[in-house]
Order: sequence, then C-alpha cells, then structure tokens
Amino acid sequence: MLETEHYQCPYCGEVCEAVLDLSGGDQQYIEDCPVCCRPIVFTLQTDGQEWMLDVHGENE
Repeated sequence: MLETEHYQCPYCGEVCEAVLDLSGGDQQYIEDCPVCCRPIVFTLQTDGQEWMLDVHGENE
C-alpha cells in the first residue's frame, strides 16, 4: 500500500513529497533532498494501516 506525505527538508526548508510503502513495515532509510541534495533520514513507523513519518538531518 502506497501513501504520499509532504515533509519539510531539515536543511533548506523546501516542502517536498515522499512516497511511502506501508507494506514493508517499520523502515529507516536515507534519501537526498530533491532541491538541495543533502541527505535526509526518513523513519517510518507503521502497522500497515496507520503510520508516522519522521524526517531529520543526517547529523541530528
């Protein structure tokens, strides 16, 4: 199951959109900001239906 969520880059402040795959369970991964290209850590907690996304800079 795919969901989309808007988030704010912790570096440049730009609002971007993430596509989340809830079928994979809890996840942590790194993606570069599509605007400033700095690495963002995404932490997704999900039970397959409800979910929570946290984003922060690599050194936080």
